[in-house]
Amino acid sequence: MASGTFDIIHPGHGYYLKESKKLGGENSKLVVVVARDATVRSRKRVPIVNEQQRLEVVRMLKPVDEAYLGSTTDMFKIVEKIKPDIISIGSDQDFDLDLLRKELRERNLNVKVVRITGYKKTVLDSSCKIIRKIKETEFHEDEFKNC
Repeated sequence: MASGTFDIIHPGHGYYLKESKKLGGENSKLVVVVARDATVRSRKRVPIVNEQQRLEVVRMLKPVDEAYLGSTTDMFKIVEKIKPDIISIGSDQDFDLDLLRKELRERNLNVKVVRITGYKKTVLDSSCKIIRKIKETEFHEDEFKNC
């Protein structure tokens, strides 16, 4: 199981999902939990793309076998429902792995938690960098007449 916002899809997301699926070995199934808009607002920023569209796009990605929206009240509900063998945490996600493992044990969930340490480095390798680039770019109306 992997989770995230997946607001503006970029190569870092692809890397994270591909590496997450590899953790399960051959014939593994990757289930992805997409953060709800309310969760994104409270933890990061206002999402650019709404949760339904983010979910739809994530379902289209090659490594993804199933994808669901997370809970707005209890992030462990979906874990209790799916019962994954492994939960992968992205290199940019600020979860305390020890606290996460403790909470899983307290809920009687025997799940291995692994942080994906690598990252696909590109100029625009995060949603925030993409947003900043758009804000910094001087656009002229005639360049977008066909939009």
